[in-house]
Amino acid sequence: MGGSDESIKYELSQTAYIKLVLHALKHPSSAVNGILVGRLSSDNTTVQISDAMPVSHSACALLPPLEIALTQAEEYYCKAGELNVVGYYHANERYDDSELGPAARRIGDHIFRYFPQAAVLLLDNKKLDGLIKGKGRDPAVVLFTRDSSKAWCQVGSERTSQLVLKEPSAHSLLADHITSKKWLEIVDFEDHLDDISKDWVNPNLFK
Repeated sequence: MGGSDESIKYELSQTAYIKLVLHALKHPSSAVNGILVGRLSSDNTTVQISDAMPVSHSACALLPPLEIALTQAEEYYCKAGELNVVGYYHANERYDDSELGPAARRIGDHIFRYFPQAAVLLLDNKKLDGLIKGKGRDPAVVLFTRDSSKAWCQVGSERTSQLVLKEPSAHSLLADHITSKKWLEIVDFEDHLDDISKDWVNPNLFK
């Protein structure tokens, strides 16, 4: 994988996972995207994804607004605890679209320049639908990383990189939030630009 060790693991926190799923559920007929923040472990074996910051729910992911969001995210998290932008998440507009499109790959490339172990998480719309119906407990995201040819490739069983949920309780907690329609409370950067009183960091989402 370009710039990263081939045995690296990606550890997704409960908070990050639930926030990105709720963001996608709030806008089921739109393409949604956001930023993943975290850190590389001290032994350089694990990318610890600790939070997700929802950015947009428009049909097209535009780089200029995203760059503003990236700058604000880095400023906020550097002050809050020395976290960095470590990746990007994306959900396609079409239900049956399971491809990582050109726009998502470009944004991944942009983050990769600053963090060589960058991850892109693509939400699986069919699994999201299953979550709403109370079916399935598999993570509703697919991991993509950059290989040595600078292409974004889905991480599967043939690759040693892996994505794990840090807390086993994430599935049951997410189910509770789906039942209570918690997704109605989540705010993204696009919402914030429309109404600056809305905090896209979502500090009180789980309080």
